[in-house]
Amino acid sequence: MARIGEFQAPAEAREALARARQRAALVPDLLIEARRIVNTVVSGWHGRRKRGIGENFWQFRPYVDGESVSRIDWRRSARDDHTYLRDREWEAAHTVWLWADMSASMLYKSTLATVSKQSRALVLALAAAELLSRGGERIGWPGLTDPFSARNGAERIASHLAHASALPDRPDLSGIRRFSDVVLISDFLDPIEDTLGWLDVLTRNGVRAHLIEIADPAEETFPYSGRTEFTDPESGDKLTAGRAETLAADYRRLYVARREELAAHARRHDWSFTVSHTDRPASEALVRLHAALSATGGFGAQKQSGRQSA
Repeated sequence: MARIGEFQAPAEAREALARARQRAALVPDLLIEARRIVNTVVSGWHGRRKRGIGENFWQFRPYVDGESVSRIDWRRSARDDHTYLRDREWEAAHTVWLWADMSASMLYKSTLATVSKQSRALVLALAAAELLSRGGERIGWPGLTDPFSARNGAERIASHLAHASALPDRPDLSGIRRFSDVVLISDFLDPIEDTLGWLDVLTRNGVRAHLIEIADPAEETFPYSGRTEFTDPESGDKLTAGRAETLAADYRRLYVARREELAAHARRHDWSFTVSHTDRPASEALVRLHAALSATGGFGAQKQSGRQSA
């Protein structure tokens, strides 16, 4: 017999609780997998390496009139007829927000995939947290935790995720400040106008975004034929197709058009966009994210003004 509290709970609340429990069970193993990916793919994080205020040696360079003589390295200068300055590495921490979609559609896993979309999204988010934390960056998760800097950043994010009773399908992004970066990981299957409307606050606030679309191979290829029943994981609505193969061409056209519009939006705003297929290694998307975050010019704050962002 069901307990009274369970019997009275709305179906939506019960489903949210079930997803929270499933997420909590997944997180420990996914954290281990995330660390394995980081250790095998990326040997260290160097996104912040540039000249600036800090303690670590960066480079020698010729002295220019007007610069402080206190930074002249006399030992290096004595080797030849030039005067050299000793530059130090920039050490101002940058803020990178991380978010992975935990909505019902992310639970999908076809027979063509090796993991669910939710598992892939969480692994990439935790791997990014590990990578950024090792580099001394500040990381946060909108709606879950404020930005912080810690060597065990991935573990702290994982703990917050495991103990969160409910997470919004879409967090409020309006609190992310200018010159920060935000990594958004989702299947982005909502109507494109809804997605772009949600992202609009980032463009208005001068935030640089990195979009990672999680795609199950069956969602791309639509390998269905004959009588097939489709269920919307968000609403529960069902559609029965007598001959599913007749829907394939229109479906693929709409699917590709949505992705191309999202990618074009990212290019217009100098954002990065990549696709992570759940039948491919997560490391492929992590390498592309690493390259985007450490692109020429550095992170948003350093590229724009060299100031530390909050």
